[in-house]
Amino acid sequence: MSWMSRLVERRILQAQARCQLQGLAGEGAPLPDRPGDAFVGAAEAAGFRIMAEAGALPEEISLKKQVLACRTRLTALTDPAERKAAMAELADLQMRQAIAEEARRRFLSF
Repeated sequence: MSWMSRLVERRILQAQARCQLQGLAGEGAPLPDRPGDAFVGAAEAAGFRIMAEAGALPEEISLKKQVLACRTRLTALTDPAERKAAMAELADLQMRQAIAEEARRRFLSF
């Protein structure tokens, strides 16, 4: 167990002893099913959850939504010129999403 894990565990035990962890929102309820969290680390998942609860949307999540919308739109297009433009837009969005994800990974690795 790392020093950080021991510190966190000690803080949790202290808070439990002072009854500070009782009556919190969601107490006793099962944890929500978040299949997307399986692909990110615990720290990233916690950060995303905190941001979601605060109503903030990370750039990479916004770009991911835009990529999905662009893919959906692309499947409906039949005109070759429109498809080419949509494919270029999709490639740009995917590149920007990859850059945002890499920036987050590098930031969290320090």
